[in-house]
Amino acid sequence: MKNIILFLFLLFTSANLFAQDFDKLKLKEEQIPKDYSLTEKSKCISIQACTFYKNPDMYAAFIGKVKHKEIQNFENKKDAGSIMYFEFENDFQMQGFLEGLLWGGKKSSPEHPEEFFVSKNILIIWSLSQKSPLKEISKTKIELELK
Repeated sequence: MKNIILFLFLLFTSANLFAQDFDKLKLKEEQIPKDYSLTEKSKCISIQACTFYKNPDMYAAFIGKVKHKEIQNFENKKDAGSIMYFEFENDFQMQGFLEGLLWGGKKSSPEHPEEFFVSKNILIIWSLSQKSPLKEISKTKIELELK
């Protein structure tokens, strides 16, 4: 019984520590431009990004196993999009596969404007329009946090 309680405590503690790490990466309310609001409804630009977020296990044979994921969805009158945060069990090394999945090639386009950032086992995907101010705000924050 003690082992079960210890296991559950460690499991909860590790999940809670990771959530705190993602909180450092996610945009806080005061960092979001005033004309944008957070929403629970998925706002991914392309279906490929939404599918990847909703079911990363479908790609686990290629990219590895996801330990934890979170998403922030944003909208205003003229723009909407999402920022997806992933933690993998091992370092993420499948950028080429992800490029093909998200863009169908080697670079983003207006139809598939997603961009991504990899740091060890962390993957961030911005599914935002190419000119979204949220993308630049988030990129700056993530670069500072993951130096």
